[in-house]
Amino acid sequence: QVQLVESGGGLVQAGGSLRLSCAASGRTSSSYTMGWFRQAPGKERAFVAAILWNAASTYYADSVNSRFTISRDNAKNTVYLQMNSLKPEDTAIYYCAATKTIIRITTPDYDYWGQGTQVTVSS
Repeated sequence: QVQLVESGGGLVQAGGSLRLSCAASGRTSSSYTMGWFRQAPGKERAFVAAILWNAASTYYADSVNSRFTISRDNAKNTVYLQMNSLKPEDTAIYYCAATKTIIRITTPDYDYWGQGTQVTVSS
C-alpha cells in the first residue's frame, strides 16, 4: 500500500510559478513510477507528467511540455512538479499517482492516488 499526499497548490497570476509536492509513504514507494494528473471543472482527469522510479525517464503532455518539470527525490520519498509560465487553462485540481509499471499516461494504469491540490491561475 502506498499513501500519497499533495501540497503546494494555490492561487497565482498568469505567468507565475508554483511547485507542487507529493509525499509518498509505504513500503517500496521509491520503486514506483510517479505521475501527475489534473482535472478541471467539467472535464475528465488528464495526464500531465510522469517520471520513472529511478528518474531515468520523464514524459509530458504536449500542453505543459517546456513549462512544467517533474522530478523526484527518492531519499525523501517526494515527487515534485515545477510549473512555470502558468496560464489560466492550467487551473485544475492536481493529483499525484503511483504505478508499478513503466511510464503510463492513462488513469487506469495507476494504482494509488492522492487527494489532490487545487491550482488556480488568474488572468
